[in-house]
Amino acid sequence: MTSPSSPTSPISSTSPISAVRLPDPYPYYATLVAERPFAYDDDLSAWVASDAEAVTAVLRAEALRVRPPAEPVPAGIVGTPAGEVFGSLVRMTDGDVRGRLKRVVVDALGHADLAAAARLAADRTRAVLARGGEVPYEELMFGVPARVVAGLCGLDAGVDDEAARLIGDFVQCIPATATPDQQRAAAEAAGQLQKLLGPGIERAADGLLGDLVRAARAADWADTAPLLANAIGFLSQTYDATAGLIGNTLVALARGHAVPPTADGLELLVREVVRYDAPIQNTRRFAARPFRHRGAEVEPGQSVLVLLAAANRDPAANADPHTLRPGRPDPTVFTFGADAHHCPGRDLAVAIATATIDTLLTSGAHPSTLPTTPAYRPLANARIPLL
Repeated sequence: MTSPSSPTSPISSTSPISAVRLPDPYPYYATLVAERPFAYDDDLSAWVASDAEAVTAVLRAEALRVRPPAEPVPAGIVGTPAGEVFGSLVRMTDGDVRGRLKRVVVDALGHADLAAAARLAADRTRAVLARGGEVPYEELMFGVPARVVAGLCGLDAGVDDEAARLIGDFVQCIPATATPDQQRAAAEAAGQLQKLLGPGIERAADGLLGDLVRAARAADWADTAPLLANAIGFLSQTYDATAGLIGNTLVALARGHAVPPTADGLELLVREVVRYDAPIQNTRRFAARPFRHRGAEVEPGQSVLVLLAAANRDPAANADPHTLRPGRPDPTVFTFGADAHHCPGRDLAVAIATATIDTLLTSGAHPSTLPTTPAYRPLANARIPLL
């Protein structure tokens, strides 16, 4: 199955940011890959990396950071619980200390019980659907994954509802466009999340929190505050990425892709949607030192917008890239980052999305009732349909 439009011509008045919300951004991305694989965008005042070669180079560059060197934590949340959490998240920091902590987080997520996650997702989805009425897609896309991760962290039913609500407030502080009101709500939410998850860190509870503490002990990591921050990070990274993965898979089915007859087949479809219609379309890097690529130089203080979704569709990275092909052999996928900042939660997100969609389809819901060209949330990097 191919995209609704041919990836052959540019879309006028589109930017690398506004493309995220287009019904089909991929013709625009294809033009960038072919004509401007690494170039400066005057309107964005940033460099844009779009083809697989440039994206790989940027993600691997030690000269580039995940945050502006002069502002490691957004100014509006410095000194608040949200700032404490943000400043310790391995996805938001660089350096040797961060590298040690990242290994702890990766080790913990490597022990995540994917079968348990799938069972929790199915249970939470059935509970949502049992309320009756129209299918609450937003609740399935956002609430269910957050509750699943909260459950894996040891929070009981009921408390996981509160965690899901709070993480929705916390993630509002992450975009650069966060308003003062959103930052204040995030600070309050972070404080409440610390209270909810802190006891599990202190007593090395079962599940993800216990895995995190045990991995820290094995690495001789004694500071519990960054562990607690990254426990909250488990929830925050699930929020937009898994919501987009569920939504974009449902859109693929609405556009006519055959419903897989088995859960294993559905998992293959979900994994291909990670590449084909990436839930996280772009990320940013900030130059701490000069970075050179293809004769261009990014100066210290400048930023690079990294178009992960465009690189996923680069013909140099994946053959026949505009075809949705579950079970694609050895795909090159940039959606979850690469190298030092590769997201270790990919398999967990896929397990949750697969079980949620499988339970929804088993209940009798049919994707043909969904819009084939939905509107998308007004977000700068996450592609999440309004269903």
